[in-house]
Parts: sequence; C-alpha cells; structure tokens
Amino acid sequence: MSDTKTALITGANKGLGYEIAAGLGARGHRVAIGARDQARGEAAAKKLRAEGIDAFAVPLDVTSDRGVIEAVGRLDRLDVLVNNAGISGETGPGWAQDPTTLDLDVVREVVDTNVYGVIRVTNAMLPLLRQSPSPRIVNVSSSVASLTWQSDPGVEVGPIMAAYSPTKTYLNAVTVHYARQLAGTGILINAACPGLVATDFTGGAGRPARDAAATPIRLATLPDGGPTGSFLNDDGVIPW
Repeated sequence: MSDTKTALITGANKGLGYEIAAGLGARGHRVAIGARDQARGEAAAKKLRAEGIDAFAVPLDVTSDRGVIEAVGRLDRLDVLVNNAGISGETGPGWAQDPTTLDLDVVREVVDTNVYGVIRVTNAMLPLLRQSPSPRIVNVSSSVASLTWQSDPGVEVGPIMAAYSPTKTYLNAVTVHYARQLAGTGILINAACPGLVATDFTGGAGRPARDAAATPIRLATLPDGGPTGSFLNDDGVIPW
C-alpha cells in the first residue's frame, strides 16, 4: 500500500469543503472531491491539480443510498473522511427559522442531509477506513449545536434556526456514539466548529473559508492517541 493518504471531503467543490481539501492536499494527501454535481466536482479537482495537489472528483449525493455506494466503489483506499456537506434549509427574515411555524418538510430535508447523510456516508466508508493505519473522521458541526451556549442569554449565538441548529446538535450526539463504538479501533472521530464562514451558505458573512478550514484540517491529521468524541474549534473544546 502506498504511503500517500487519501481523504474524502463531502461538499468539497466550493467554500469550506474546497479549502479543507486544499489544505489536506497541501499536506500531502490525495484528495477526493465529493460533490453532488459531477461537473463542479471535476472543475474543483482540476483547479487543485493546477496547484500541484493530487485531486480527483467523486460524484456524491449524501442523501442517496445508491450514490453513496457508488462513491465507495470509486475509492481504492480511505484514510480521512470529512463530512462537510450540509444545508441550512429555508429561512425567513433575518436568516431565522421560527420553531412555532416550521415547515416539517424543511426539517426533514435538513435532517436528511446534515444527519442521515453523515451516518449514510460514514457507515458506507467504514470498511475502507478500517484498513487505514491511522483513520480519521471529522464531522463539520457548528457553534449553534451547543445547547449550553444556546440556552445562555449572555452568549451571542445569532438568529433562532430551529431546523438547522438542532441537526448539528444531533450530529454532535451521533459523533459521541461513534467514538464510543469505535474506541480501541484507532479510528478517531470528532466534531469541528469552523465558526461563521464567508461562503454562499452564509451569504458572504464571516471569516475566510481558508482560515475556517484550520480546525477540520487539524482534526483530520491528528496523531495516534489524539482526542476522539470531542467538539472543538480553534480555541479548544466547545461545551455541549
């Protein structure tokens, strides 16, 4: 087996996912650009290759059982999985989602991508990850997942997003359970908070995606014996 590690990043054709791929590629990883739109994935991979990074596109819709299985077949090894793909769902004025008027179809759509999608992809990729000498899984979460911060009136957590925020809390809980189940296997799995990132997702508000990629990249390249089942940002551990 080659010493070159392979990393799959979902939702990597632009924004945060692209910068995570670029950062891992710059560190010597071969990066698989997971993208729903194959043409956009190919374009992103081509751009990375022009920068000297070993990159290739993997068509991947995290909400599709068949699509995920087909994506597995495009990989010959996997050392790092970054579950980055996510959606906010429809929002109202002020980028808010009022729990008293939520459309359940919106909730289902966000849960399907942000939670079920992560479980679907992770479980499908686990056989490959188990073959890696140092497997790592990073689930891209958010500070709005923190129930401690959300329930503290002294902490500024932004607008109420009653469809999106709970999916990230759910994702954190799932991350903890994966860590418990995979204890002793060498697989380290953590939730990463990139902060508010200036992407299409946020309408351009926030810090540059390249800066926000730092924590996911750090968790994707942890040494053996590093933390697992943790929720972290640039400054350290975030309260649940």
